[in-house]
Amino acid sequence: MTIRRPSAAARTARLLAATAVLGGLLAGTSAPALAAPPERTAPRTAARAEAPATVSVSGSGRAAAAPDLAIVAVGVEASRRTAKEAMAAQSTAAKSLLDVLRVQGVAERDIRTDSLSLSPVYTQNTAGESKVTAYQAGQSFSVKVRDLDRTGQVIGAVNDTAGDAGRVNGVVFDVADPSALRVKAREAAYRDAYDKAAQHARLSGHRLGRLVSLSEGESVRPGPGAAPGISADEASVPLAPGEIEEQVTVSAVFELL
Repeated sequence: MTIRRPSAAARTARLLAATAVLGGLLAGTSAPALAAPPERTAPRTAARAEAPATVSVSGSGRAAAAPDLAIVAVGVEASRRTAKEAMAAQSTAAKSLLDVLRVQGVAERDIRTDSLSLSPVYTQNTAGESKVTAYQAGQSFSVKVRDLDRTGQVIGAVNDTAGDAGRVNGVVFDVADPSALRVKAREAAYRDAYDKAAQHARLSGHRLGRLVSLSEGESVRPGPGAAPGISADEASVPLAPGEIEEQVTVSAVFELL
């Protein structure tokens, strides 16, 4: 059997054909082109909600009631040659004062010592020199009288018992529990603030909206009834309790629609 080898021209033709086919394959599998960057969109500006109109007002409210408590300021003073003698004298006078308060029906919890003092008494001689010639001792008490009808009687009894050593420095009337009075004053203060805000809304052509904020100031009890410096020789001292007043202030902010 005779094998015939292809001629050189045939081999060249086949090589060129294979090269063309390979080139086509390479062209088909070439790397894809880079993807185009995503299109940038302009940032959206959030629409700002328009802030609602508001009105700021203040309101004040008052409430009054008859007092049910009297606070009497009483005390004793004594002057003696020595400090020891002065303290002993004021102690005796203070014991008598406390005893009469208990007899008048004042409870122990309603008697409180406010101060206790001892001080020298100076006398100036003809040469202008000051010298201690005595000592003065004293003690003061706050006494709550819960039966107002007995207030004058308690003061008179203190004067009778303590004598020259006794002191009645004044009386203040109050209410034992001011919370109920404060509630009424607070309600009146809020109504006052609301009425003012409603009027401003009408005047400006709006309607009154929701309450935005509310704050309350410190409550005040102006001018409680008092009778300072009482001095009486009678068994009972006439008094006029009057009324106790509570004041509350508030600050409020309302929306206008």
